[in-house]
Amino acid sequence: MQNDSSFQFLSGARAELPILLGVAPFGMIYGILALGAGLSPLAAQAMSAVVFAGSSQFMLVQLVGGGAPALVMVLTGFVINLRHALYSASIAPHTLSLNPVWKGVLSYLLTDEAYAVAILHYNVDGPAERKHWYFFGAGLTLWTGWQISTAIGIFLGAQIPASWGLDFTLALTFIALVFPVIRDRPTWLAAIAAGLTSILASGLPYKLGLVTAALVGILAGLLAERK
Repeated sequence: MQNDSSFQFLSGARAELPILLGVAPFGMIYGILALGAGLSPLAAQAMSAVVFAGSSQFMLVQLVGGGAPALVMVLTGFVINLRHALYSASIAPHTLSLNPVWKGVLSYLLTDEAYAVAILHYNVDGPAERKHWYFFGAGLTLWTGWQISTAIGIFLGAQIPASWGLDFTLALTFIALVFPVIRDRPTWLAAIAAGLTSILASGLPYKLGLVTAALVGILAGLLAERK
């Protein structure tokens, strides 16, 4: 029974549901900020469907609002999402036997929250031939929740007067995302190095200060880990 595809799918969905309580507010804030940055409701929702990466979407919204070139946006999104390559390397041994369609679908759904749930399940003893359905259930549940929360945020954003100036919520959102994961010396050094660099490099053209700060933060964290 526990190897049945539908059972695995529903189990993955149930495991992901509690996480939606923390994800949904960020989806709504993204929807509000996307409209404030000048995106149309359709473009804002499409970004959630195509990019489907909360941290990248928040940063891209800021870059769109600041008029950054497309190349800078692409490079920034690439740097921010480098961690997904680590997720992929970790979960790849469990999905080697899947066909290309399954691999494509699961790679699209591979986000922080879906990975956390899926890898725990893969590491539990037991037959693995149906466990990709668990991953699919968790990822699809997260995707659906993100789309719905984005749509709610877009609706709310359309009702909020532009004079309210909600840009400050973007900084508050990133502070809320960053501080819980700063737990050891390397992450502290990475955060401090990136923060200082972002201030010192704020005058660079094309918003390159943001990319520079991200690279310096990553390098500082890696060096601290090695030592």
